[in-house]
Amino acid sequence: MKIGFFTDSYFPEIDGVTYTIKLWREELERKGHEVYVVYPDGDYEPGDREFPVRSLPNPFYAGYRIPLFRRPSTLPELDVVHCHGPASVGILGRYYARKHELPTIYTHHTPLEEYFHQNVKLESVASAMSKLYVPLENAFLESFDIVTASTERIERDVTHVPLPVGIDMEFFQPTAEDWYADADKPVIGYSGRLSMEKNVNDILEVAKEVPEYEFVVVGEGPYRASLERNAPENVELRDFLPREELPTFYSSIDAFVTASTADTLGLSTLEANACGTPVIAADVAPFDQTIGPDNGDRFEYGDLEAMADTIERCLRTDRDTRAAVEKYDVRRTLDHLEHLYRNQTSTGETPTVADDNWGFSDDSPGSLD
Repeated sequence: MKIGFFTDSYFPEIDGVTYTIKLWREELERKGHEVYVVYPDGDYEPGDREFPVRSLPNPFYAGYRIPLFRRPSTLPELDVVHCHGPASVGILGRYYARKHELPTIYTHHTPLEEYFHQNVKLESVASAMSKLYVPLENAFLESFDIVTASTERIERDVTHVPLPVGIDMEFFQPTAEDWYADADKPVIGYSGRLSMEKNVNDILEVAKEVPEYEFVVVGEGPYRASLERNAPENVELRDFLPREELPTFYSSIDAFVTASTADTLGLSTLEANACGTPVIAADVAPFDQTIGPDNGDRFEYGDLEAMADTIERCLRTDRDTRAAVEKYDVRRTLDHLEHLYRNQTSTGETPTVADDNWGFSDDSPGSLD
């Protein structure tokens, strides 16, 4: 099949959506399909089957861009349209599909209304924008044949297929190399975007409470300068690591910690688990479904004392974290996605994708019962 990915987030920006697009494309092409990516242009040289859309810098969220327009006639012939965002590029994909009478799939990655509250200074304005935006996105999602979401966190009034974006279990696995083998203290790590919704400042604050541990924060983002100014002595801030070094980083730390409240699956947490490292996460969605006794522990968000206690408790307990997240192997995800594509292109019917014990039932890692 010729599959069109229409995404509002892509390289050179590095985030979960970008990595998911890259990984899904590689796996689908390994299966023999052709995947075309339509994305906002920027400081990135397009490769084969990549089609940039003219865009402008985003004044509300540094690093991202606002796509403008590209004529549908300049795009290749496709068999199925798969959109990964509700902004201009996603709308372009939906228009292209309607014009060519093609099946459509939408994957919900991000609750964008949360970013209004984090990036608009006036709470009244942010609330008004959210009340306006959510019904509009609901209407947009309802126009697709299939909507998928990694967890129940989608929080939209649409029927959706539970389909975790998945992690590359062959790539993310324990490594023999250990960067911190000579450290005289346990090392707690974080890797991700340094932005408001990730609440990395909470990690710095808890580091002050537990000076007996070393902390390593890896990433870039609009809050990096502020974090560097406020980092205590036992916190090291590092630049984004090349992806090929992430398995070694995850394998080298004693635990991974996150205080994020804006993840839809939390790829970095599951990648750390795949490398044998337990995860400490806030007791919020999606971690209330994905992180539990088998692969880590959770704390009440905003309670630094509870966060410190959870880190200590997590370090004292051995877990087979890799076994706990094998269900999220991207190859299982892509088998199901390919099944959705084939059913839509051949019959136009929406098949039921089994839960596959992906973290939505009581015996999942996220259940504390």
